[in-house]
Amino acid sequence: MAQINLLPWREERRQELKKDFLVTVGLVLALGVGLVALGDRIVNGQIQNQNARNQYLADNIKVLDEQVAEIRELQKKRNQLLDRMRVIQELQGNRPIIVRVLDQLVRTVPDGVFYTSVQTSDKTINIKGVAESNNRVSSLMRRLDASDWLANPTLDAVRAAPEYGDQANTFNLTVQIQAPATENTSGEG
Repeated sequence: MAQINLLPWREERRQELKKDFLVTVGLVLALGVGLVALGDRIVNGQIQNQNARNQYLADNIKVLDEQVAEIRELQKKRNQLLDRMRVIQELQGNRPIIVRVLDQLVRTVPDGVFYTSVQTSDKTINIKGVAESNNRVSSLMRRLDASDWLANPTLDAVRAAPEYGDQANTFNLTVQIQAPATENTSGEG
């Protein structure tokens, strides 16, 4: 029988399989490195895209914050102007009331009484004056109470004033300003 040595063939086959395996491992390794590099590029591209979007949003937020601050400043100015307008309207609305109140003070003064001082604070009038007698002070208080524009006269002090006469008195009284309802509604309309 012929002698065939199969060892080199098996060895060559083994070497060829080993070579194919190493080439396959190399290709798989290269493919893996390529996929990792491709994935890294994709992820970095997405991160850069998101950073650009975030920067765009941050820039627009700054612009909007400036606009909001400007709107708040404008609202503050608007409120100040409205407050000023309200004060002016109140002053304009109260002008006729002051005239009416002063007219009522003149109309309610009885003979034998004169005022030495008239002061107002808010809706209260403080009156200081001189009367010939206590009856004149009582008459003044009744007239003030009967007035449409004045209410609640309160006598604070009465003192004798001999320099003005035997029965003369100085007095201090306060009275409240009270606009009549019918005059108030028809006067403003």
